[in-house]
Amino acid sequence: MSILSAMFNSRVSTLEQAFQAKDTTTGPMRRAIEEWFRLYFDTEPTEQEDPCQRIPFVVVNKVTKASFSEYSASSDDEFAAKCLKRLELVRKKAMQLAMIGGSCYIKPVLASDGFDFVIVRRDCYLVPERDSAGNATSIGSAEFFSVGGDYYALLERRTVDANGWLAIENKLFRSADRSVLGIEVPLSTLAKYDALEPYIVFPERLFGLGMAQLKTPMVNCVDGSDDSVSLYAPAVQLIHNINRNEAQINGEFERGKSRLIVSGDMMEVGPDGRKRLTDDMFTALDDDPDSVGVTIFSPTLREQSFLARKTEYLRNVESQIGLKRGILSEVEAVERTAKEITSSEGDYNLTIIDFQQAWEEAMRETLRICFVLGYMYKLTRHRDFDQDSLVVDWGDGVLYNREKVGQEMLAQVQAGILKPERYLAWYYELPCETEADMAKIRQDYMPELSALTGGD
Repeated sequence: MSILSAMFNSRVSTLEQAFQAKDTTTGPMRRAIEEWFRLYFDTEPTEQEDPCQRIPFVVVNKVTKASFSEYSASSDDEFAAKCLKRLELVRKKAMQLAMIGGSCYIKPVLASDGFDFVIVRRDCYLVPERDSAGNATSIGSAEFFSVGGDYYALLERRTVDANGWLAIENKLFRSADRSVLGIEVPLSTLAKYDALEPYIVFPERLFGLGMAQLKTPMVNCVDGSDDSVSLYAPAVQLIHNINRNEAQINGEFERGKSRLIVSGDMMEVGPDGRKRLTDDMFTALDDDPDSVGVTIFSPTLREQSFLARKTEYLRNVESQIGLKRGILSEVEAVERTAKEITSSEGDYNLTIIDFQQAWEEAMRETLRICFVLGYMYKLTRHRDFDQDSLVVDWGDGVLYNREKVGQEMLAQVQAGILKPERYLAWYYELPCETEADMAKIRQDYMPELSALTGGD
């Protein structure tokens, strides 16, 4: 099975040699990217940390769901609509991987009747070159797989020049050891790459890498570079604290189990050399434990202290990431002031809007690329994508409370400062710009008033 493999490991230096270029990603950023993905996929508890709370997963999942809760996208262009339908299959995956690693690329791949889309996550590509604005002008990615006992790596480097021409270089490596690239072999070594060109310059200018980047809207808080950062990058240390706190809670319950403390002569040595209680000692404990050398050990558990500390950690995570207070810590509303509620909800709403804008920007860029490629492959007659043909609807929006607005408008009607027709037009989404529009509303929704006014 072919997979895109994470490249910030022992293969990095070898890949840089293969690409004949040095990765511009700094050391601190490489380590941070590794950490973000490790935290997200980590499930194995250790003596020091227990990741059972899965904070990165919870944060990414909640923000993704909130961002797309009322989302829809459509286009009256047939080719664009087909691309949108295929893009819909990877929409949530792309958003989640961007939140985890700070960014990802949406890569159109030619299919039988259009384009499919592959998501290239941040730990699966190198960035050898950037322009003055910090945008990648060259990236290298690798696909690792095994065939017949040998390990193969298909390396792809994309480079766009100052005039917008995109060039792609492909190399195939084979090795008997999966930890190294091995030697370069012809692309025709494998039948599926027989038609793949070692080097190609696209006949149409793409003015980019032929892939749309989806990135988080936060400023880099790791090294200040142009790399985007994970949604939970500011809270990494807090997440470790939570994991440690969870391990300590487990230890508290383990150490707090009731035990019988007995003298050594009441124990026997087992086959493994360790002392254990004899099986029949539990049948003779009818007297006072003090008189038979047995003491019951049952300490008071301190779980409330650990739980209180965890709640505080979770509240700090919410603050640092920009989440609504209580979304992780589940603090009751009565424990929060009105100012806390308003402030945290405002931050959360703005966080969601930022990610919605990031997705829409990446989606429009994806469609632009698809039209250039589609024109090149004769899938569409139009080279340029009409941005106005794309309609993106995010619903009422997280900052818009329809119920509250409706109550305010109804109060204005009752106070006589707003015409009922205006309220009904808003409620039923009807036109009300002309007198004819108003008359139709009165006729359809206000029959008694319509009769009194003669139907005008």
